[in-house]
Amino acid sequence: MADTADQKKSDHRRRVRVPRPPAWWPLPACALLGLAAGGAYGVLKAPEYAATSYVVAVPNETTEPATALGFAQAYGRIATSSSTLAYAQPRAGIGARQLRTQVRAETSPDSPMIAITGTSKSPAEAADIANAVADALSLSSNQAAKNTGVQLILFNQAVAPADPASPSAPVSGAVGLCAGGLLGGLWLLAKPARRRRVTPAVQAAAETTAEAAGTTTETVVEEYASLPAQGEPAPVKEKESVR
Repeated sequence: MADTADQKKSDHRRRVRVPRPPAWWPLPACALLGLAAGGAYGVLKAPEYAATSYVVAVPNETTEPATALGFAQAYGRIATSSSTLAYAQPRAGIGARQLRTQVRAETSPDSPMIAITGTSKSPAEAADIANAVADALSLSSNQAAKNTGVQLILFNQAVAPADPASPSAPVSGAVGLCAGGLLGGLWLLAKPARRRRVTPAVQAAAETTAEAAGTTTETVVEEYASLPAQGEPAPVKEKESVR
C-alpha cells in the first residue's frame, strides 16, 4: 500500500502540466471578437441610402444679404417641424412620425443654404423624402416672403443615390477590430500585476519541503516567491539604535 501511494505521488509529479496562456491574450481575443461582431453587423444590416436637396434663401431688393443668412438659419430649424412635415407627408408617401425619423436639415454659418437629407432603405424613396420636405419648406416660407423680405428657392433637387450611405461589411469589421483591440488594451491596463512565475525547480523543492514540514505546497511556494531573485539586492534592515 505504501509503494502504491508513493507511486501515485511520483506519477502526480511527473504529470504533464498544461502551459498557461500569455498575459497579453485578452488583446487578440477582444480584437478578433470585435472583428467578427463588426463584420456580422455589416452583413446582416440592410443598406441605407441618403439623398440631399438644397434650398437657398434669397433676399429681395430692399433686404440685406445678412438678413437672408439669418433667415436661412431659422428656416433650417423648422425644416423638420410638424407643420412642414404635414405639407410634405402627401408627396413623401409615409406617415409624419416615420418621416421625422428619416429626414434631417443642416445649415452653414457662412452660406444662406439649407441641406435637406432624406434617408431610406430605398434610393428612390430617399430622394422623394428630401424633395418633398424641400418643396414644403419653400412653399411655407414663401407665404411670408412679403413680410420677411426673404424667399426660399430650390437650388438643387435630390436624385436617387447609387451607393448606400451605411458602412459596408469590411468597414464595419475594421471598426469592430479597432474597438475590440481598444477594449483588450484597457483590460490589460486594468488587470492587476501578475505574480512572479515559479520555476519547476522551486516547485519541486517546495513539494519536498512541504512533505518534510507537514504544510501545504502553496504556503512554501509563496515563501519561495517572496525571496529576492538572483541579481536583485536584498532588502537591508535598519539597525536598531543602541542606547
